[in-house]
Amino acid sequence: MYKLFCDSNCEIWHDEAKALQLNVIRMPYVLDGEEYYYDLGEKTDFAHFYKRMREGAVPKTSAINEQNYTDYFEPVLAAGEDIFYITFSHKLSATFESMNRAIAALKEKYPDREIRTFDTKSISLGAGFQVRYAAEKYLKGASIDELEAYLTELSAHTVVYFVVDDLVYLKRGGRISALTATFGTLLGIKPLISIMPDGSLKSVGKIKGAKRVVSEFIRLMKEHNCDTQNYRVEVLQADCPETGDALVSALKEEFGENIKVNCQIVGPVIASHCGPGTLGVIFYGDKEI
Repeated sequence: MYKLFCDSNCEIWHDEAKALQLNVIRMPYVLDGEEYYYDLGEKTDFAHFYKRMREGAVPKTSAINEQNYTDYFEPVLAAGEDIFYITFSHKLSATFESMNRAIAALKEKYPDREIRTFDTKSISLGAGFQVRYAAEKYLKGASIDELEAYLTELSAHTVVYFVVDDLVYLKRGGRISALTATFGTLLGIKPLISIMPDGSLKSVGKIKGAKRVVSEFIRLMKEHNCDTQNYRVEVLQADCPETGDALVSALKEEFGENIKVNCQIVGPVIASHCGPGTLGVIFYGDKEI
């Protein structure tokens, strides 16, 4: 027997995470000097968080430490069960250095137990998309080896695109230069960001004007041969519900009313790096085009 873990940077909504029997490692953020651990929206005050960001507050995120990981994992190992942890991209955080140290120590202490990790090479619902479908396999009795093989295929077809409303957040994170941010903001240019095969973020295009974002997302979904029959499309919005709803409506108009779409607000940890107004789409498709 084994337990399935994920982290809150996968951003699966709290009630779905419970239904899927996921053990969730909560990731921290600090707002106005107070530390929080994201609870997948269960008690999160999104209105206050985004209000403070729009007022100029600068939330911070950090890696959790080795002891945190030990506290999550050891009770499961001590109970005689193994662990499979589906993580967000290792390219985007130093937290996995702590994780690796904790796992190494726990393997010495529990040599008969297995701790396996899988790097989704994605973030937010790009990771959550993979966690969700893997959890369904887990609940049907998939072994660790079967689940890893399934995730390897699924990860290779998980496509993520997003645009941000204010380039200052990408500038703070070192994703774009200050000069690019200044001119992009003045010209109304929105960088189109995607996740690379190695799990890093990269600007892959530019969209001028907010109205063109939705049509560009639809174009990309078609270009990548999006599978809307067998997989749900994930829409992310960072405190811009009207924009998110407009994208959902456009997707139903383009792909049919029966398309499965989940529209969800971006949590504080991810929003700290992309900012209010971010809009994203995640789907199953061909990554190589």
